[in-house]
Amino acid sequence: MPGLSILHGRTTRPERRTGTERRTRKHRLSTRILAGQLVILAITSVIGFVLLAFAQRSALDRSYEQRALAIARTAAADPQIRDAMAHGGTGGAGGPVQTAAERIRQASGASYVVVIDLNRVRHSHPIPALIGQPVTEPIAVLDGRGHVGIDQGATGRSANGKAPLYAPSGTLLGEVSVGIPERAVVGEVLRELPTFGLYAGIALVVGSIASYVLARRLKRSTFGLELEQIAGLLQDREAMLHGIREGVIAFDPHGRITVVNDEARRLLGLTAALGSVLDEESLPEGRLRQALDGTLSGTDLTVLTDSHCLVINRMPVSRHGRELGAVVTVRDRTELVGLLRELDSVRGLTDALRAQQHEFSNRMHILTGLLELGEHEAAVEFAVESARAEPALAESVREHIGNALMMGLIIAKTTVAAERGVRIVLSEGSRLGEQPPHLRRLLTIVGNLLDNAVDAAAGAPAPPGGPEVRLSIVESEDAVTVRVADTGPGIPQGAADSIFEDGWSTRPDRGTARRGLGLAMVHRLVQRQAGSISVSEGPGAVFTVVLPLPDTDPAPLGVVTATPPDSSTGLSPGPAAETPGPRQRPPARSPARTEAGSRW
Repeated sequence: MPGLSILHGRTTRPERRTGTERRTRKHRLSTRILAGQLVILAITSVIGFVLLAFAQRSALDRSYEQRALAIARTAAADPQIRDAMAHGGTGGAGGPVQTAAERIRQASGASYVVVIDLNRVRHSHPIPALIGQPVTEPIAVLDGRGHVGIDQGATGRSANGKAPLYAPSGTLLGEVSVGIPERAVVGEVLRELPTFGLYAGIALVVGSIASYVLARRLKRSTFGLELEQIAGLLQDREAMLHGIREGVIAFDPHGRITVVNDEARRLLGLTAALGSVLDEESLPEGRLRQALDGTLSGTDLTVLTDSHCLVINRMPVSRHGRELGAVVTVRDRTELVGLLRELDSVRGLTDALRAQQHEFSNRMHILTGLLELGEHEAAVEFAVESARAEPALAESVREHIGNALMMGLIIAKTTVAAERGVRIVLSEGSRLGEQPPHLRRLLTIVGNLLDNAVDAAAGAPAPPGGPEVRLSIVESEDAVTVRVADTGPGIPQGAADSIFEDGWSTRPDRGTARRGLGLAMVHRLVQRQAGSISVSEGPGAVFTVVLPLPDTDPAPLGVVTATPPDSSTGLSPGPAAETPGPRQRPPARSPARTEAGSRW
């Protein structure tokens, strides 16, 4: 059946090519370039040939004019003509002047040799009837010099030369006018035209070969693409770059920016122009700049900025073994990371509730056993002791911490840490008011530092007194100081400078949450408030954070808004630090809310 083909047992129809594709295949880029250059070469060759012919004609005219002048001077020096003109007798058509002039004309091949006196009367002429007739133009040699030009005389157009005629005594008698016919000049030009044509043909052949080589080279440079395909690729590239929700930056081998889309500028706050390199003005020195310029290697590099949590990948580009640069993709994972952290917090809440339910079941079993044994007094004492444990913890924290959100956070962290066998101790010197400065940042800082400290203490060998985390929060007149110490393995030697970088962690990711972001966010929070953060090296890490006063971006008194993200980081610190109302339950019974709020 026409129009169909069988391919691997299936009937397929060939693709229909559009008119543009058919024209593109018919007229390839190299063919069009070659044809265009050949047309240009042909036109320029013709123009050059014509101009050269005219130039040669002009040169021959000047040459023949000088030749005519030379013949005229020869005739003016002839003794027969000078003597005859000096005695004033011409003798008519058979006179000595006409005889000598005709002799010279025939010998030189001139069209005419005319002797004219000062009265402008002809004494010789190839046409005898004109002898004795005056000429219309004035005598040109009165200045004693020779003159040349083109003459439209009775014999036709000719190259003319005029020389003064002197008597033997030196008196000016008139002039001798000699003309060489134009057909002689034209004949000379026609004899030289084949040579000009040969030169033009050689130039055309050489230009055609050069055009062919250039067309092939351009074809290779464009990877065999036609003009319409190149234009289509450019349109597709622009549509793709500015239509995707990922940032794309391309660098050449020298680190200059060659491509950057709008999403990359938005996510990175990049103001550098195309063709520039990343410097301090366009992007400050840091992990983000190192990830972009290739200083940091690896895939899915996590970088925190003031507004986003970004995942950056840099891929080198090469072709035929030649390095062409690199392409960097930037993905915004702010919302995704927040959701994963919250999911991980919910899972932690589920584990904590399961542990509490198990502990509650154990207590119920103890009470049931005591009652079955008839130990009623012991059962009452056990129940009262169990009921006093959580209120006692809340009262202990309330003595030092006046803010309800911070108190709930500490109690929740203490409860969750206890399920992991870690004891959180609030120092006796801790003091925090009901409306402390830097409240939003303190919730994030304390939550992250406690999480890291509990993880470190729980994962290390237990000391004699058991795993412990000590927390100190002191509000003074000029600063708020937070200090968290643990009994874990501490910070490795030499890692104090890199521990606050995005993605730095000594443990693998936990569940769906990516590690290495909490300390980076704490460090960024502290820096934005012109504060300081330090950590001790060696066993038992001690983190010290100092936030200066006054608070330049205080939270609303009594409540922290739930709608916008934390303006300090551009990232939501979590439900506990943002959501008032029903989610703020009594401290002893709200570990889930504060736990989720303290984790990034």
